[in-house]
Amino acid sequence: MNFIFLGAPGAGKGTQAEVLSREKGIPTISTGNIIRSALKSGTEMGLRAKAYTESGKLVPDEIVIGIIRERLAEPDCKNGFILDGFPRTIPQAEALDKMGIVIDRVIDIEVTEQMIMNRLSGRRVCENCGASYHVVNKKPKVEGVCDLCGGTLVQRKDDQPETIQARLKVYHEQTEPLKAYYEKQGKLRVVQGCDIVSDTTRAVLDAIEA
Repeated sequence: MNFIFLGAPGAGKGTQAEVLSREKGIPTISTGNIIRSALKSGTEMGLRAKAYTESGKLVPDEIVIGIIRERLAEPDCKNGFILDGFPRTIPQAEALDKMGIVIDRVIDIEVTEQMIMNRLSGRRVCENCGASYHVVNKKPKVEGVCDLCGGTLVQRKDDQPETIQARLKVYHEQTEPLKAYYEKQGKLRVVQGCDIVSDTTRAVLDAIEA
């Protein structure tokens, strides 16, 4: 089966996508991770995307669609995949449909904006291996140091409060309309995000079978 995860920044899409990936044995395709990798390696696409990501804006459709088209053509996607962070706009969803990609379920994870602010502003990421921590919910053994590789933990620019607000504004204006788009297709399933990850996971798995 092919899945899409929707939800505001910090709703827990990535966490739940990884759980479902292990459960179903299919890859998670996160455009955010692909773009961040391109930023770090300084590729042409990464340089084009940099100005957008650092200001909390969406990367233009033509860049993102090109990334997705190439990724879905890889062999590990033949038995299904999970899209996390794509589509983010109606034109992207329409482009996906035009590619002939069939989506079976669209899971929308709903959380409050206060929960989002708490989650994202407290997140810290290893600048070396990308492992994620939180100043309250998932502290490293040594403050500021990655448990896995010893790298330095940093706050991403797009997790700073002013950028979170910009990201949420963009989400409400450009991404939230996707709920109605997929509801019309009969594919949307809404899940209430919980503080406890496993509770959200149970709700996601129930929604997939619904």
